Amino acid sequence: MRGGERVLERMLRLFPQADVFTHVYDPAAMSDTIRAHKVTTSFIQRLPGARRHYHSYLPLMPMALEQLDLRGYDLVISSESGPAKGVIAAPDALHLSYVHSPMRYLWDHYHDYRAAAGLVSRTVMPLLCHRLRAWDVGSAARVDRILANSHFIQRRIAKAWRREASVVHPPVDVDLFSRAEAVGPAYLWVGQMVPYKRPDLAIDAFNALGLPLVMIGDGPMAAAMRQRAGPTITILPRLDFNALRRAYAQCRALVFPAEEDFGIVPVEVIASGRPVLAYAGGGALDSVTQDVSGQFFASQSVDSLIAGIEAMEAWLPHFDPAAAMADARHFAPEHFDRGLLAALA
Repeated sequence: MRGGERVLERMLRLFPQADVFTHVYDPAAMSDTIRAHKVTTSFIQRLPGARRHYHSYLPLMPMALEQLDLRGYDLVISSESGPAKGVIAAPDALHLSYVHSPMRYLWDHYHDYRAAAGLVSRTVMPLLCHRLRAWDVGSAARVDRILANSHFIQRRIAKAWRREASVVHPPVDVDLFSRAEAVGPAYLWVGQMVPYKRPDLAIDAFNALGLPLVMIGDGPMAAAMRQRAGPTITILPRLDFNALRRAYAQCRALVFPAEEDFGIVPVEVIASGRPVLAYAGGGALDSVTQDVSGQFFASQSVDSLIAGIEAMEAWLPHFDPAAAMADARHFAPEHFDRGLLAALA
């Protein structure tokens, strides 16, 4: 149940009779809202280890999508961050694609993913990804209308697919979050520990400053980050939702050094009455408002992040939690509902 699944939940509330098609489905990991719907999987569900290692079957996903039988449906909504839009809709059906991101590992993050891959994957990726890019662009032509979750993704869609898209920000249930009576001294970092989230950047900056930082997340880089972290940095692999809400509300500020597609975590922190220090790129430019809900730092470097932390410290006495929380309401679910339904009008 991550950001894409939360978006799916909201779509299902708008279309309560909808059926769901996906590659791999684990009911135990899904919400009651999703489990209440008929879910059809592609043949990838039946392949060995698919629930844990579905990413390994990426080369088969275009063919698997095209085998899904969508005859009889007059509306198809694809939720795209991998190859979802490539389904074949009926000729008289409307296909709307809500795009979290064109596939990063095919486009702007391709060289990062290849550099981090093992020898076998690094060898086959050039041929495989070359063919997948052609399919990705071709399948984008099948879609009738496209929505992007941020202006950053809108520009990436134009660059990769040469298609126009309107921006509808993802729904964030801001009413689940509230202010704390007391705020702690530690900054906060939350995310999966993978290269593009830049946990290394946060660790190096806070090691240099000797300031307290709490990091919540697990992933391929976790072990290396624990070794890299100094005595003022605490790393927790995960928290339950109530504990995470408390961490949001009690942090001094969120540090957000990634170039994200949108970034729901910053909105959740802002809705908790705390500010965000974000890299000035990607979807954070949509979700964080300078001098209202946070500050930006210019480049993904240790020196720039340190300068950003110092600027945040100077600005914090002027921070107004109420104004920030009001700003977060621009991303409440009803705004998503209106944008999605307007695209279908």
